[in-house]
Amino acid sequence: MSLVSEPVRIGILGDFNPEFRSHHATNDSLQHVARKLQLQVESAWLPTPSLLEPGAAATLDSFDGLWAAPGSPYRSFDGMLKGIEFARVHDRPFLATCGGFQYTLIECARNVLGVQDATTAEEDPNAKNIVIYPVACAVPNRDPKAPKLSGVVSQIRLRPGSYVAAFYGKEVIDEEFFCNYELNPEFEWMAMEAGFPVVARGSQEECRAIESPAHQFFVATLFQPQLSSTETKPHPLVTAFVQHVADFHRKRLDDSILA
Repeated sequence: MSLVSEPVRIGILGDFNPEFRSHHATNDSLQHVARKLQLQVESAWLPTPSLLEPGAAATLDSFDGLWAAPGSPYRSFDGMLKGIEFARVHDRPFLATCGGFQYTLIECARNVLGVQDATTAEEDPNAKNIVIYPVACAVPNRDPKAPKLSGVVSQIRLRPGSYVAAFYGKEVIDEEFFCNYELNPEFEWMAMEAGFPVVARGSQEECRAIESPAHQFFVATLFQPQLSSTETKPHPLVTAFVQHVADFHRKRLDDSILA
């Protein structure tokens, strides 16, 4: 793989919390991949309220890839949706994990399918269209207000022939995630209708990941691949994401030279 002479820039949509293990893991996993691929990767957290400011689109456009991070409820529900919408509309390499997965489904329901009141039970438990709802197998003995420090490891089946399965190189994986909220199965049709088929399922057929065949890289997972990434073994899904970000970076440089 040829080296990129200047840093690849990745914007992390979310409100950084130093108490969240997953937030540190998000930063670390990108650097694991950077060293493996011999790239310079610069990442910056973009607080969700800032994504509603007048210059937000220009800020988002300055990044080569975007990652919707864990951390729901976010400081700005609408800000998170705006960041995800930018990635989808502008075909920016995009990865979403945990809460980012949940909000990706909300964004698609609202802005692709026009279900304007689509929401999460966490945001509005009395809403009509609760696309993201509590699961029966919530992480045990956790105070709802406690920092999300650890989760559960679950076996997940990947859809044969999917991009995600190709990135992993296998069809059964074990990943850590927090299962307090997930896609309401009554609304699973929305993912397919919006062009984001389900490509990973849990032991009870629960949706665990979606992807877009129409985008250069657009993957959202309920599980958190960053938590199992290490210096000696960067995570394959994060690796695939960063590779696509680097490819986009090169193309953008080439286009600017030719312009």
